[in-house]
Parts: sequence; C-alpha cells; structure tokens
Amino acid sequence: MLAAGAKEPDLVELRSGGAVRGSVLAERRDALVVDLGFTVLVIPRQEVAAWYRGGAATGRGRSAAPVRPEAGRLELGTVSEDGFYRVGSPQMPVRNVRELAAEVGEAVVQVRTPSGLGSGFLLNEEGYLLTNFHVIEGETDIFVEVYHRRGGQLERRTYRKVRIVALNKFFDLALLKIEDEEAPRFRAVQLGSSRHLAVGEPVFAVGSPLGLERTVTEGIVSTKTRELQGVLYLQTTAQINPGNSGGPLFDLRGLVVGVTNMKITFGEGLGFAIPVETVKDFLDHRDAYAYDNTNPNSPYRYLPPPRRGNRGSGAP
Repeated sequence: MLAAGAKEPDLVELRSGGAVRGSVLAERRDALVVDLGFTVLVIPRQEVAAWYRGGAATGRGRSAAPVRPEAGRLELGTVSEDGFYRVGSPQMPVRNVRELAAEVGEAVVQVRTPSGLGSGFLLNEEGYLLTNFHVIEGETDIFVEVYHRRGGQLERRTYRKVRIVALNKFFDLALLKIEDEEAPRFRAVQLGSSRHLAVGEPVFAVGSPLGLERTVTEGIVSTKTRELQGVLYLQTTAQINPGNSGGPLFDLRGLVVGVTNMKITFGEGLGFAIPVETVKDFLDHRDAYAYDNTNPNSPYRYLPPPRRGNRGSGAP
C-alpha cells in the first residue's frame, strides 16, 4: 500500500501478457529502462506492448491513455531487434484511405536513375529506404525525391547522394541510403504483417506510376499465396503500373504489408507485391546481401578461398 502522497509506480505491459511495475527512467531507441526499487531492469522494446504513467491503464479501474512518443520518434514496442525499422501492431485502429494517404505521404519517395524511375519508402529517420532491385539494376547514379511537409504543404526535395547498401536480385529488393550532408531527419513508415491479412481485405498503394508522383490506388487482397517462378506474392486489385515498382502496399492501419513490383500487362486488376515478411528477412540479414562497391556488377561479397599451408613449415 502506498503512503499518502506517494507516487504510484508506472505500469509496463508486456507482449507475453505479463506486467512490470516501477519507475520508467528512460526510453531508449532499443529498450525501456525501469527502476524496480531493488534493481534496474532493461526491457527490449519489442517485448513491450504499452506503458502507462502512474500505472493508469484502462481496464484496471483507471482511464488514462498510454504514454505516446513525441512526433518523429519510434513508437514504443514497435521496433525491430536492432532498431533499424518500425513494426506496427495489428491492433492499431482501422482508418480511411484519405487520412492514411496524407499521413504516410512524406515517407513514400520517387527513385530515379538515368534509365528510368520507380518508387520506394523510407524505413527510418536516418534516410535508409527500400525499393525494387529492378528499379536500380545496373545503375549507380541514383537520386531520390522526397516530399517534406512544411506549413501544411508538401515540398519536393531531390537528394543526389544515394548509396546502394544491399541487394537481393532473387526477391527483387534493394536497400539504399540518402547521404546528403544537409538532409533532415526523415519520416518513416511502419511495417505490418501479411500474415494478419485476409483475402478480400482492403489495401492501397502509393507510388509514381508513369512518373505521376504521389498517386494512390485502392483495391483488395485477391490472394496471399500466388506462386510465380517459385516465389510467393500477394495478389491485389490495387492498380499497379510502371513507376509503382518498389512502392509500399498498405493495409487500412497504415502499415506496409507488401512491396509492389509487377502486374500482368494483358489483364486488369492483377497486381503483385512482395510480402512484408520477405522484406523483414532481407532487412534483418542485410549484411549478407551487402553491395560491394568495388564491383558494381556483383551484389555479393565473396570470401577469399582457403589456402594451403606452407609445406616446408610442416603444415598439412
């Protein structure tokens, strides 16, 4: 029982269903630091469902809302293991396309090369972004157009110092990094889960079909397991055209559930997207797909072969 005037401890709800009570000392990028009184506990963010100042959680006889992060910060409990990208909760409220398109607009970009253009989306505020491999294939001169919100309006800005970080040709994915010295902190998307999608569920795509930037198209999920050339894709009726490649496919929670990359040209409403689970796997193992700047024609780094020891030294 608390003494009169004593502060009630904060409440941290865990994704496992448990809870921790203590004083939240700090919100780090990758963890929540909680003082339990007898020790300090560091809880990884991916283990935290929500936390409440003073223990005021709904459903426990109180009505206070969970503590929300400041604008531009990563949401609590929604970061990848290494903090590289954000993952939204499937329990987030469903909203309409008009509201969501306005909200995610800053995070969707246009990717240009001397041979063409495509779309992409920002993964974190440091300027890492994802697009399709075929959008930048064979190119090293890449620039990215980002739409920053200024005074309620979107202003286009072109970044010309873009580095290729990692490539996976088989899954048609490319990770890029904006490295302009004067680049601001970027607004990023949140990744969702295609496993929580249902056939018939509404989705929408944002991209630059035929160069028409910031185009929004809406449709439904036609199937989640369309196999093409040994790879599983999401099939959608949302219109996908050249220039949409590499752009995000969102659910109605504003979470990325796929990366649009192709369509069947002799049909209508037959678009395809790479499931976001494939994207997460690529990002989590991005070092394995690191681009070798010394050999632009090869996206892989090969280890040197083992050498036989000097026979004269007695080595086998």
